[in-house]
Amino acid sequence: MTLKDLLVNSSDNSLSGVKWHTLKQSIVKCLLSIGDATIAELSAELQSSIPTITKAVNELLADGFIMDMGKVANNGGRRPSLYSIAPSSAFFLGIEMGRSSMAIGLQNLKNEFVSLDLQVPFLLENTHESLLKFCAIINKFIDDSPADKSKIVGTCINLSGRINSMEGYSYNYFFNENRPLTEIVAEQIGLPVFLENDTRAMAFGEYMEGVVENEENVLFLNYSWGVGIGIVTNGRLYYGKSGYSGEFGHSSIFDNEILCHCGKIGCLETEVSGWALISQFKKALADGKKSLVELEEASPMVQHHSIISGALVQEDSLCIELITQQSEVIGRYLSVLLNIFNPDLLIIGGDFAKLGDFVLLPIQAALRKHSLGLVNRDMKLKRSVLGNKAGVIGACQIVKEKMLSSLE
Repeated sequence: MTLKDLLVNSSDNSLSGVKWHTLKQSIVKCLLSIGDATIAELSAELQSSIPTITKAVNELLADGFIMDMGKVANNGGRRPSLYSIAPSSAFFLGIEMGRSSMAIGLQNLKNEFVSLDLQVPFLLENTHESLLKFCAIINKFIDDSPADKSKIVGTCINLSGRINSMEGYSYNYFFNENRPLTEIVAEQIGLPVFLENDTRAMAFGEYMEGVVENEENVLFLNYSWGVGIGIVTNGRLYYGKSGYSGEFGHSSIFDNEILCHCGKIGCLETEVSGWALISQFKKALADGKKSLVELEEASPMVQHHSIISGALVQEDSLCIELITQQSEVIGRYLSVLLNIFNPDLLIIGGDFAKLGDFVLLPIQAALRKHSLGLVNRDMKLKRSVLGNKAGVIGACQIVKEKMLSSLE
């Protein structure tokens, strides 16, 4: 019996069988939620008698779902044992699909990676062949991992663009068949599959394992090739009615006649994004400005990273100037979000976050200038600490969250 089996309905449909199965589920959820606990603490938390909890715990120990961590020190008398969830009783697979590579990781119940590869070569193309190759990479990763596949609860795949997480559709990639992408991938890899927008997954990763401390209302800015935000309210991801919240970069702001990738004109991304930065850099060179960075004929993504590296590593004046200008602009429009949401915390993530103060300081200055003082005073501004792990961690945590929600 695996933890996945414990999560489903009891095979014993009698009233006593269902109640016993539910109690063991509750113990597992309790240990996942509050951490290590004694029999007495579990009894108080679940409002069940100590003999009943003891019997259930012994069965869970025998099944390998929980572990005895040893005796707890006290002031006298018989010392109680401390019980913890067994890390290897379940695993969660997280995948972030980028345009030129993908990241994939497998976490155990203690949020530890047992396998992780952040740079798997993969060219994202909107073709059935590309999808099949993607599934083959997942299957190989699972086969090569130390985890028993039967213990993998499920996987979450992060993609950019418009994602319907509730129904499992991606409307920017792999929308060739009239059925959910989650269903297609599940058939190929033999696991339950969830789909998530990349920025939302990054936001949840930072919320669960990153810079978030006690804050419950958080805005996460994914400042990369494109621009998006993830919203956490009262500790939960905010999706909006149709699941498309966070399309910050596609706010029609500028009267510049620049066509955005979304098909609209004048979006925020047309002047503040990685792809806008390339155009701005080339225009500056054409206008006679000098730079140490040579873009040559590399792919757009490589050019984007070359300019960021030019600022960070080479301290190139033109790269720093353009990035500072973009950061001031995005700070101005982030101030609108602060006035609307009044968050506890604003996190700057994505490729541009690697630049540290080159990005943070102009954003902070713009926030102070354009947002209400009362709102700005109560908010913290931080940089992502998870970096390129944020999306994979968020994906793993989303699967774990869905597992826990099934126990409610």
